[in-house]
Amino acid sequence: MEIVIKLGQFLLSLSLLIVLHELGHFIPAKLFKTRVEKFYLFFDIKYSLFKKKIGDTEYGIGWLPLGGYVKISGMIDESMDKEQMALPPQPWEFRSKPAWQRLIIMLGGVTVNFILAFIIYIGMAFAYGDLYISNSDLKEGVWITNPVIEKSGIKTGDKIVSVDGVKADKFHELNEKILLGKEVVVERNGSEQKIVLPVDFINQLMTGKKISVVELRLPFIVSGIEDKSPNKSAVQEKDIIINFNGVPVQYADQINSAVKELKGKTVPAIVKRDGKEIALSIVVNDSSKMGIHYAGRLPYDNIEKLGLYPVRKQNYGFLESFPVGIERGKNQLIGYGKQLQMIFNPSTGAYKGVGGFKAIFDIFPASWSWEAFWSITALLSIMLGVMNLLPIPALDGGHVMFLLYEIISRKKPSDKFMENAQMVGFVLLISLLLFANGNDIYKAIVGK
Repeated sequence: MEIVIKLGQFLLSLSLLIVLHELGHFIPAKLFKTRVEKFYLFFDIKYSLFKKKIGDTEYGIGWLPLGGYVKISGMIDESMDKEQMALPPQPWEFRSKPAWQRLIIMLGGVTVNFILAFIIYIGMAFAYGDLYISNSDLKEGVWITNPVIEKSGIKTGDKIVSVDGVKADKFHELNEKILLGKEVVVERNGSEQKIVLPVDFINQLMTGKKISVVELRLPFIVSGIEDKSPNKSAVQEKDIIINFNGVPVQYADQINSAVKELKGKTVPAIVKRDGKEIALSIVVNDSSKMGIHYAGRLPYDNIEKLGLYPVRKQNYGFLESFPVGIERGKNQLIGYGKQLQMIFNPSTGAYKGVGGFKAIFDIFPASWSWEAFWSITALLSIMLGVMNLLPIPALDGGHVMFLLYEIISRKKPSDKFMENAQMVGFVLLISLLLFANGNDIYKAIVGK
């Protein structure tokens, strides 16, 4: 059932983004009296799942869910309709329209993508508000479970002060900020220290076993006991260890550190169970392990119920939600721009993390959540808009590049040149598609 829910969200989000993107081309084309021959969700190679012709336009759904398209008369696009281009230009064709009109038609898709993302963020601010833990409430600092992060210089107990000179206000924003950052300032033992992250920081994270950056410091809440654990009869799920080896403990990382020095010993402990404190003994085996799993993350309602950290809720009125949503959209746009810069810089190794359709599929939750759905859809809309603006022939950005050249130089590239450029762009896109989805396959094989 989980895979059905994930697939449903994935296809709904993808369909919405594709239809609206193509609608962004369709509407200005119609306004400028340019004939649109086809409007398709997904690709209709050889046959269509559905099609219906209304006026000059055939509307349909293809069987290959890799995108969608509008076929505009007199335009050199992925259809490579050379027969049509060999005929004399007609007044209703794309190539017969002034360059400024063609430019608006080509920019329509990405414009809709960006507008959609900002509308979603505004709507989410109004509907859901803002639920967060303030970074200033992490009095004992963050929890580092990833050896790569520790190697970079950030340690458990550090308070994150700023990333790249920008103050860190909300805990849930820290992971992305640090991932895309270059310099982190932490407070450690009462004094501030500057940590410069390595150039290949993302590459190190991807080659490691964990991707997490910073976590909330949480108590040792038992989430499971291994079948062969010597502590199976003593410890129960949901127990909270509050005293270990005679020492009061507040966080799981304190127990993890203590266990390393207690190999092969049986130590006294106190757990909180159903509101009562119970004394028991815990066995540490010869490998410095207890066979007990703990909760590394908790939902906000559990954090609030246990009184671990104050969970703040900020609600916004209708007018208030506009600047908040616009700011969120702007931050996501800037963040994705930084990601692309890192991907195109080989020294960062970020290109190894590029994913295809499986990577997109995996970011949707296994249970249906409209809040998560709209958040992911808004992000994907920004990604689609930015990617389509890349100056690659066969993408909107490639057409825009040649149109700007035409407007500035007042010289129109020949149809032959455009056909060759389209073919080069198509080959490049297929290569990128194979690389991204190849990364998905490789990660699935190696288990990372």
